[in-house]
Amino acid sequence: MITLTNVSKYYPSKLGRRYVLEDVSLEIPTDKNVAILGPNGAGKSTLLRMIAGVDEPSKGKITSTGALSWSLGLSSGLQGSMTGRENTRFVARIQGIKKNKELEAFVKDFSGINDAFELPIKTYSSGMRSRLMFALSMAFEFDFYLFDELGAVGDKNFKEKSEKALKERLDKSKIILVSHSMASLKKQCDIGLLIHNKKIIKFDDVNDAIKEYERLY
Repeated sequence: MITLTNVSKYYPSKLGRRYVLEDVSLEIPTDKNVAILGPNGAGKSTLLRMIAGVDEPSKGKITSTGALSWSLGLSSGLQGSMTGRENTRFVARIQGIKKNKELEAFVKDFSGINDAFELPIKTYSSGMRSRLMFALSMAFEFDFYLFDELGAVGDKNFKEKSEKALKERLDKSKIILVSHSMASLKKQCDIGLLIHNKKIIKFDDVNDAIKEYERLY
């Protein structure tokens, strides 16, 4: 279970605090695939980052059982001055894994970036960074995979390989998905969380969440 308890998130502005979420309490079941909906600027990505633990609420707390991935689909979180291999080792240590040659070989091979694996991340194209981040996510097993827009990057072969790997993971795990594609949300998710007026409305059927989103926006 992922639990939000009196969670508020705000940012300072010239007009005072700008709230994204305000005093939200919610339980997200870990046996369902979850869609996060809302208009641009509603705080969908912010919510996902807080669930992942890479951002913190301004007030309140978020607790979870089980292992959560970082927010996939974004290449933020990689250290630009470190090589692909060094970033892989760093992430592995965070996950409690010491130097592991098999894991490093998997990430290098899956990403398909070849010798660039030994170069600093800051020299990579955005596509290479995304491929490395996706390969890193597939190197670990999580109970919940968090996606900010679902869609693999790269050529046809990489996309097919990514889709196959993700399907294998999701046979055992669940997903929390932020997307502007209603078709993707319908296909991938069971329940919906709609961010509206700084609150979160939970729907037990993702189709009901989509209908309400389309009615409001």
